[in-house]
Amino acid sequence: MNFQKKNTNFDIVIVGGGPIGIAFACGLANTTIKIAIVDKLSKYAISNPKVDGREIALTQHSLKILEKLNVWNYVPKKLISTIKEARVLDGNSKYFLNFAHSEIKKECLGYIVPNYLIRKSLFKRVKNLKNVTLINNSECLAVNISKKYATLKMSNKKNIKTSLVVAADSRFSKMRSKMGIAAFTRNFDKNMIVCRMRHGKSHKNIAYEFFRYNQTQASLPYIKNQSGIVTTATKDLTEVLMKMNKKQFNKEMENNFDSSFGKMELVGKRYSYPMITTYAKKFIAHRFALIGDAAVGMHPVTAHGFNLGLKGLDILNTEIKKALKNKTDIGIIDALKNYQTKLHRAAAPVYLATNGIINLYTSNILPAKITRQFILRFVNIVKPIKQTFLNILK
Repeated sequence: MNFQKKNTNFDIVIVGGGPIGIAFACGLANTTIKIAIVDKLSKYAISNPKVDGREIALTQHSLKILEKLNVWNYVPKKLISTIKEARVLDGNSKYFLNFAHSEIKKECLGYIVPNYLIRKSLFKRVKNLKNVTLINNSECLAVNISKKYATLKMSNKKNIKTSLVVAADSRFSKMRSKMGIAAFTRNFDKNMIVCRMRHGKSHKNIAYEFFRYNQTQASLPYIKNQSGIVTTATKDLTEVLMKMNKKQFNKEMENNFDSSFGKMELVGKRYSYPMITTYAKKFIAHRFALIGDAAVGMHPVTAHGFNLGLKGLDILNTEIKKALKNKTDIGIIDALKNYQTKLHRAAAPVYLATNGIINLYTSNILPAKITRQFILRFVNIVKPIKQTFLNILK
């Protein structure tokens, strides 16, 4: 990787040095494409990401993509945990919808890795790529698209020319706005609190999702009898939970999980994030493409945001390589349209289903409560329906 190179002409400029932006660059490692990654953070902040409380639940398909990107080797194996089962419960009912690793004929449903470790591993991989330049401490102020190239006006007072701009700058993407691309936005008016907790009883590598009537409680099984705990609730309630002292918070979580884990103890800090989902009305324009959360910002209840981001960048990598092989301009609509079609086909059902589940499982009205119980049993019993959900994990 090059740093702050004087060259201002590239084939692809990736705006956003987060995990999806860097992973996308890794996917073009063995090509002649000259890539720039632009980010307002310092090189140190990008290469040494802070702990942010988030645990990433990787599917088997995502593991294959990270292996293909030669990134998985950089993740410390002793810090990876597995999910053997996933259980979904409603309210105070003991009945649960169950997904087991044996149903997909794999040793586990997926893997748990802290977000900061994935980011660190991605940087270790990308820094070895000679065709990638990092332009840090800088951001794009304006973008101008012409027939033959795109020009980015940068805060470091340079202009960058490129064949294709790829925006990977979060669900609140400034680049998406600069390009005049609108997005469907859903503000759930709730916050998510994420933290790591140690507990007395074993989690047995089972992930849980408890749909309570005033909050949603989830646990992701991690190493050393610890779990990533995710609490989604109203802003007022999350504010109270964030202000609780450690002893009070521990007791609150023990009660919320019906003492399933025994004694629970907070490890490290609590982190709070707003619950807003986004879905761009289109993923491409002439010499422009959206990836990751900039394209589709998922609700964390399914833990599939990063998985979908990996799937999307893998599709775009494939389409770009096809264009190179066919000696086609990588920035024109014809080279990008298959990416839009395939990502929409993969993302729309999951996005709509997730938002529908959230609406149903957080409603307190009686018909909704009855419907919830019916759906859990229906999915458990009807194998083709259950298999549809399991296919996401493969």
